[in-house]
Amino acid sequence: MASRYQQVYDAAKADPEGFWAAAAEDLHWTKRWDRVLDASNPPFYRWFPGAETNTCYNALDRHVAAGHGDRTALIYDSPVTGTVRSFTTRALRDRVAKLAGALQAHGVKKGDRVIIYMAMTPEAAMAMLACARIGAIHSVVFGGFAPRELATRIDDAKPVMIIASSCGLEPGRVVEYKPLLDQAIEIAAHKPAHCLVFQRPMYQAPMQPGRDLDFDAETEKAAPADCVPVAATDPLYILYTSGTTGVPKGVVRHNGGHMVALNWSMKNVYGVEPGEVFWAASDVGWVVGHSYIVYAPLIYGCTTVLYEGKPVGTPDAGAYWRVIQQHKVAALFTAPTAFRAIKKEDPKAALLKQYDLTHFRTLFLAGERADPDTVHWAEDNLKKPVIDHWWQTETGWPIVSNCMGIEHLPVKHGSPTRVVPGYDVQVIDDEGQPVKAGDIGNIVIRLPLPPGCLPTLWNNDDGFRKSYLSRFPGYYNTGDAGFIDEDGYLFIMSRTDDIINVAGHRLSTGGMEEVLAAHPDVAECAVVGVADQLKGQVPLGFVVLKAGVTRPEEQITRELVQLVREKIGPVAAFKQAVVVKRLPKTRSGKILRGTMQKIADAQDYRMPATIDDPAILGEISEALQPLGYARQP
Repeated sequence: MASRYQQVYDAAKADPEGFWAAAAEDLHWTKRWDRVLDASNPPFYRWFPGAETNTCYNALDRHVAAGHGDRTALIYDSPVTGTVRSFTTRALRDRVAKLAGALQAHGVKKGDRVIIYMAMTPEAAMAMLACARIGAIHSVVFGGFAPRELATRIDDAKPVMIIASSCGLEPGRVVEYKPLLDQAIEIAAHKPAHCLVFQRPMYQAPMQPGRDLDFDAETEKAAPADCVPVAATDPLYILYTSGTTGVPKGVVRHNGGHMVALNWSMKNVYGVEPGEVFWAASDVGWVVGHSYIVYAPLIYGCTTVLYEGKPVGTPDAGAYWRVIQQHKVAALFTAPTAFRAIKKEDPKAALLKQYDLTHFRTLFLAGERADPDTVHWAEDNLKKPVIDHWWQTETGWPIVSNCMGIEHLPVKHGSPTRVVPGYDVQVIDDEGQPVKAGDIGNIVIRLPLPPGCLPTLWNNDDGFRKSYLSRFPGYYNTGDAGFIDEDGYLFIMSRTDDIINVAGHRLSTGGMEEVLAAHPDVAECAVVGVADQLKGQVPLGFVVLKAGVTRPEEQITRELVQLVREKIGPVAAFKQAVVVKRLPKTRSGKILRGTMQKIADAQDYRMPATIDDPAILGEISEALQPLGYARQP
């Protein structure tokens, strides 16, 4: 007899329209759909055409109407300010309704765009929900983004209003956002009519008369706005992908399919129940923050935690355990890099022993490949399931996961487990032909994509085709490389541009990173392919050592070279590793391998817009120069 997972997966594949129609019944619609899927204009598929709904109503008002208005909807926990605040569903609904009224009072209407440039405070979530309430399309830009990058997004989205925090907070410093916003508007060709500024006590931003409005004052005097029905196929938001050059790619998310997929995922993928506490330790500027801080938990009826802090340093590597204990978190979703940081600072998990994690059930990891060593460390110390799962900004919700609400399948370290029901994932070669089990190829998803995934790019259908669909007709190209084993488990090895060609052999840098991460002295690592006259490319390893390691670096790097030789073989041509203090990352924790490769190859590179700390690139360059690589950035 087929497993429970297999039954659900097969049902979704055999009758996707029936499957998603049943899932949609759990939500509130002001008008039902004419049909579940409009496939009349491929590759532009549309879910629930003809339906009308409102995402904010489903996230807040629906639960108040059902008698759950006193349930805690949002907990704001800010170790950087020493603040914890909670909002009931009714209180959050009321605040959002008044903020939506303030937007309407200043001319924001259905279909208008609003850019949100805010710190990790409840007001950021309220701004998103207020836009959804009146049918405006929000575009959240990570707070503190450089003015030129923000300006390109202003010119692409053409917002009528920008909602901004006066500042953001990093450990030990205040980052003034408003001057960056003023510069961006000056650079941009498009000028928003108004900026609604949330003044934080750490920095009172100067205001431009006529354009700038005070967030609190305008909200306080506004009449609350009702929910505006929108088409299921109307955009809820635009989210610009990181690392873009020139015109950024604006991923569009439609209202109807988005809320159906996210609501379904909370129970079936994450295995939580309404009323439980769900914590996504991310930022509202990223897709994880959109999907699993703001929308999914609130739509489903969970309490969501909005955390303004770090995994280490606010105040120590026990920060996550404190939040889990204090708020009785049932499930945590974070990036593997957060756990690598905790492991580096507290290798023996001594701080964990100080906290009671009785209510905690499951740890979910995504955003980067979860190396088996980090997963083992988390499993051994938490004594709870650790679930690696895989998805993208473009999909908005998981593609591959151990679906904890359906069936807890056996874990294979290095794999995010099996394909989530609703997706048809395949691995094909460069000619578009299926590869056999165990062989690395291009990971693609057969069209149509399920509800919740991007239907196109903002005002750029041609860019949508070119970026995702043209290379393999009939499929969405994920840009990731990997393989499916004989049990149907998917292994993500690297981005396709991280597959390096060593003397004609296609090798995964992810596989080599797995070997390096298993060394007892290594906290985290990255492998990039660097140019070589003889072999075309050879791998170069970067490693960060755990706190307290005193052994000579030369001895450790020799051991690492030998390990790769033993585990992968001489074909890998892995002969050099360099110890660095830290790895360059985006603010969401992704390692900037492409930039590191350019530094090693002495190529010009553009400073990544999303880099966490630009000074790290200089450190990388200095570390490489004794090996004969690199240039100063």
